[in-house]
Amino acid sequence: MKKRLQQLLTLVLVLTFLAGCGTSQEKNSTNETSAQGSEVTENESGKVSENVEIIMYQNKVEIGEQLMAFADTYEALTGTKVVVKTSGGDAPYQENLKAEFQSDRQPDIFIIEGLGGYNTWNSKMAPFNGDAWIDLTALEFEADGQVYGFPVAVEAWGMGYNKAILEQAGVDPTTLTSQEAFKEAFEKIDGQKDSLGLDSVVSMAVGPELRWVTGLHNFNGYLSAGLEYGDRTVLDKLLNGEADLERLEQYADWVELLFDYADRRILLTGNYDAQVGAFATEKTAFIHQGNWIDPWLAENGVDFDMGYVPHASVAGEHNAIFIGAPSYYVLNKDSKHLDEAKAFLNFLATSEEGHNYMVKEAKMIPAFTNVTITPDAPLSADVAKWLTKENGAYTWLQNDMPDGFGMGTIGPIYESFASGNITKEGFVDQLAMKIEELK
Repeated sequence: MKKRLQQLLTLVLVLTFLAGCGTSQEKNSTNETSAQGSEVTENESGKVSENVEIIMYQNKVEIGEQLMAFADTYEALTGTKVVVKTSGGDAPYQENLKAEFQSDRQPDIFIIEGLGGYNTWNSKMAPFNGDAWIDLTALEFEADGQVYGFPVAVEAWGMGYNKAILEQAGVDPTTLTSQEAFKEAFEKIDGQKDSLGLDSVVSMAVGPELRWVTGLHNFNGYLSAGLEYGDRTVLDKLLNGEADLERLEQYADWVELLFDYADRRILLTGNYDAQVGAFATEKTAFIHQGNWIDPWLAENGVDFDMGYVPHASVAGEHNAIFIGAPSYYVLNKDSKHLDEAKAFLNFLATSEEGHNYMVKEAKMIPAFTNVTITPDAPLSADVAKWLTKENGAYTWLQNDMPDGFGMGTIGPIYESFASGNITKEGFVDQLAMKIEELK
């Protein structure tokens, strides 16, 4: 069960060694740019076709502008136009993707997230065969003996924190390994909000636009926190309609703690920008988000020291954050430009321009061993440190739940709990009921 974690660790160590040696939106990429850097050859990027247009539909608003700029560079080098459409953040990607497939022009490349995404979209997907990037990663998505998914990045989340604020408050982040420790620290910081210039201790949001934060990422704590990397025991019970009531009760204690110390306005009505903005403007000490917010922070000139501590999602001691390669570019089997779509992804993984885009522009941790640039974005750099720790990762499993369960089925339950419409006991009962309905 440790194989996947070892692959992630090996990837980051290779990157480090080589470097030592040497808001919702939907936009199209239309601007032309002059070619800078290496020329594209057929061996580097596969088939290159002039006057061809491919559509990529992706779900990361944080990298939308950067991906469009990379697509412009690719067009200047190859003549193949890549139209980047983005739907995510505050907008429901899955629902919008379904609409795209019902439109006049289906995407040639789109994104799935884990087994749940594969189960929903496998009838629309074409496998990769012999593509250059496959030999450069151990994190491709495979199903039924074939490779279907190109890993977008290595991603992670913990409890993001502002190092200076914790230091001023007299809180040692290395001690934040349990619910008891977090409660004590939250109380201490809350008592100093005025002197620290804070509006709240935690930046957390539960509204309809951010159900992916609650019903997916936060709920993943119930699925994998405290377990060995790759342990699917709790997930398998869920898929069989069995709820672990004792674990759910422990998990509810954690959710309640986050809600109690959040800004009520942002908690109940805040969107993505409001949640991340509160942390960025140092109005909160902690944030419930992952390293995918690095581009947003960079674009807005945020440069204070930050890092991650574990989520204490259930009882016990925690010394790991949630790390995985959760999302994948996949091919539309009905695309008229499969060769061009594959060529674009191969170029992304094998070229200097692609590497620069992933690390320097999109602020990501690439999933490819040939990348010699290391991340300098603050949260991604901290993720790399967690990967070097023994047992420093918990598994991403939320994307292996049934399609729509996290955001559509249980996401609204968090809103009811946060608004006071149900008690903590009611929160546990409703989660258990929805799990049992999966039988």
